[in-house]
Amino acid sequence: PNLGGAATTTGTIPSKTLKETALYFSGKNEKGLYGVEKKLEEKKTDAEMFLHRQRKVTSSENEAMMNNIIRHKVDLYNGLGSFEDAHTIQVTKEDGSCEQIRGENIMIATGSYPFHPPNIPFDKKRVHDSETILQIETFPTSICVVGAGVIGSEYTTIFATMGSKVYLINNSDAILGFLDREMTQCLVTEMETEGVEICFNTAVKNMDVPDDPSKPIHIELQCGKEFDVEMFLFAAGRSGNTSKLNCEAAGVEVGRRELITVDDKYRTNVPHIWAVGDAIGFPALASTSMDQGRVAISHMFDIGDLEGIPEVFPYGIYTVPEVSMVGITEEEAKKKNLNYCTGRANYKDTARGKIIGAQSGMMKIIFDRETLVILGVHVIGHFASEVIHYGLSLVDNKKTVKQVVSTVFNYPTLHALYKHACYDGLGNLAGYKVKRLTCDYVRLDTADIPDYDE
Repeated sequence: PNLGGAATTTGTIPSKTLKETALYFSGKNEKGLYGVEKKLEEKKTDAEMFLHRQRKVTSSENEAMMNNIIRHKVDLYNGLGSFEDAHTIQVTKEDGSCEQIRGENIMIATGSYPFHPPNIPFDKKRVHDSETILQIETFPTSICVVGAGVIGSEYTTIFATMGSKVYLINNSDAILGFLDREMTQCLVTEMETEGVEICFNTAVKNMDVPDDPSKPIHIELQCGKEFDVEMFLFAAGRSGNTSKLNCEAAGVEVGRRELITVDDKYRTNVPHIWAVGDAIGFPALASTSMDQGRVAISHMFDIGDLEGIPEVFPYGIYTVPEVSMVGITEEEAKKKNLNYCTGRANYKDTARGKIIGAQSGMMKIIFDRETLVILGVHVIGHFASEVIHYGLSLVDNKKTVKQVVSTVFNYPTLHALYKHACYDGLGNLAGYKVKRLTCDYVRLDTADIPDYDE
């Protein structure tokens, strides 16, 4: 079996690689540079071509992890592990033989698996979850995606970028509900521009999957809408991969969706058993899971390496375009009755944005009106998951908008967005308008920024 779990084999690395593949084959990012749209039909992109790079990157990451295991002289046991008692793990190998391992301390890092509701006839051919979608043999001209969380939204934009007709089904009134609502509105606009039909506040009522693969899958929604597609992807939730661990033999408590309950040190209710990563649920990020392991090991052996996970960390959504955030959303600021102000900046108004041909994209900052301390940063556009890291430093270190405008950046870079957004915020605060700022996505209050770099 491959090492790395969902992060390298079926989730994080694969989907992010496929996003870059879609951008390459579609030429989407080149349209702003030369105004030329590539014809996907001319490139004759098939499933094998589409998945080639993803499989190569995944294989490379798997190999790197195996080399790391070998270099650190870690004993590796291949098989299905389950508790015999609170200190003993039984490993059942592929040939049916068993071996027992005993440990003074035990860490559970078994990850998660896609949730399968009983009304969805998964067949790994045309009806997929987020793991089997990586095994497609034909590229769909149309697909229905259920679930507008991270995975569903990423695959929606990937397939739409590749030219597929996409229907996105969501059982609430917004996608990616943890993001700032203005950012999700921007992403919805981007999706709709690519021809995605989003059906809010509904779910699949019935679906007919003919045995003949040449016949379309018929979807009927609870709202009454009906349509036909070639392929179906269910991406609404994951469950902890703990059902075969026999946790009851060790006395480990397992909660809803098979997730293990832990404290802030990642210790379960059994003092010498720890759990990290997707197996414990939120935030279930590749970026935090490894550090959760470090925290657990630090407390397990009392080595003082890492006491806990930082309270402030970024979220990166690898849709097309990328969305990333750190700190509070505007909705949270309102709910907490904070005296806040906002500032915005468009990619296309920066020199670097013009150079790379950015036709859309924006940054939004949220800051305290009195102290000017930056409370949240939100980005949608090219390299948002990279650009956000300076915002992480600002929020974590309680920097102010005036400190940002007095900071010198390389020029031209996308970090100019921070200065533009901060100048805009100061203008909003003072009611002083110098340059009209137009938003690419939604109608906002008019704001201005100075021509400090033009």
